[in-house]
Amino acid sequence: MPLFAYVARDARGARIEGRLEAATPTLLADTLAAQGTLLVRADLCSEDGEGVSAFFDRTFGAGIEIDDLLLFCRQLATLLKAGVPLLRSLQGLTESAAKVSFARLLERLRLQLEGGRQLSAAMQREEPIFSGYMISMVRVGEVTGRMHEVFMGLHAQLSFERENREQVRSALRYPMFVLCAAAAALVALNIFVIPAFAKVYRGLHAQLPLITQVLIAVSDFFVHSWALLLGLVVAAAGGLAWALRTEAGRRIRDEWLLRLPIFGSLVHKAALARFTKSFGLALDAGIPAVDALQVAVETTGNIELAERIGQMKASAERGETLAKSARATGVFTPTILQMVAVGEETGALGEMMNEVADYYRKEVEYAVRGLAAKIEPIMIVLMGVMVLVVALGVFLPMWDLSRAVMHHQ
Repeated sequence: MPLFAYVARDARGARIEGRLEAATPTLLADTLAAQGTLLVRADLCSEDGEGVSAFFDRTFGAGIEIDDLLLFCRQLATLLKAGVPLLRSLQGLTESAAKVSFARLLERLRLQLEGGRQLSAAMQREEPIFSGYMISMVRVGEVTGRMHEVFMGLHAQLSFERENREQVRSALRYPMFVLCAAAAALVALNIFVIPAFAKVYRGLHAQLPLITQVLIAVSDFFVHSWALLLGLVVAAAGGLAWALRTEAGRRIRDEWLLRLPIFGSLVHKAALARFTKSFGLALDAGIPAVDALQVAVETTGNIELAERIGQMKASAERGETLAKSARATGVFTPTILQMVAVGEETGALGEMMNEVADYYRKEVEYAVRGLAAKIEPIMIVLMGVMVLVVALGVFLPMWDLSRAVMHHQ
């Protein structure tokens, strides 16, 4: 049962603070009323079983994916547009949720709303499940009374992000498959093939070429020091995971991604597609341009780009046009800058930013289609070099032995 930290007043008006288990804030108020106290405020705690599950949901996601958020935004927008109250909408979505973890999330939101919180504040306590962009947009909807429009916009943004991610993943799928296959082949060679040849060469007491000696040394390390190698791999993976949880580590990763040959351009365009789409939706929701920039910059997914685009906000606050501010960042192409300038002049900046987002989305699609053609020759060369090195290392001693036998005869 949920645990609440409450503030109440007794019959003399004295303030009382405490903690009590109750199914809902309403039942908590009834329990306190029976004791002669009036509930003023109730906050959901995290010290019981539900609190532990909430911690794991927020920390590890608990299987909550972008598809779950898409469905949530779509259904909630439909219910709110039909005039169903927010609390009742959340109750219905909780009962119909297919995933237990998502049902727990919706129940926590509902309980916090019953405790007097706004939806944006309740969602903020569930970060990083809900992004800063989603929370900011919901806050705008609460102020303007356009909640169903905001959730429709969030649905559009999440759909755009999912499509964007799938395009990037499809671009990486082929090279990752080839790399994994090459790694598996290398492991098999070092564990089974090279040791067999090494045993033969040792039995013949042959003088081995340098390349063969290196291959045998690497193979011996694989066979006899596999525990150390496994430990090094696990330690490296753990260190990398820890580094990526720090801002400095993420910054290095993002800078490195942008500078990668071939992939850097794709990452850059995908980030700008997310930013321009969210910026356009924020403007359409009635957020001033300066505030919309602050909200949208969180969706880039790249710290370096976010900082460069964030400079636009400072320039705009000084009175510069958005087009001039965007030009100073060095992030956007001249064509995009011209579209931004036209949008400012005509007063249709939100519509123009949505067109820019579509432009970048198509650019990402074209880049993904051409990626395989660019990567395939590189992969062929790398695989060829690997095969050549192994072949020379294995067969050079055989040729030397054959020549020695023929010379002896």
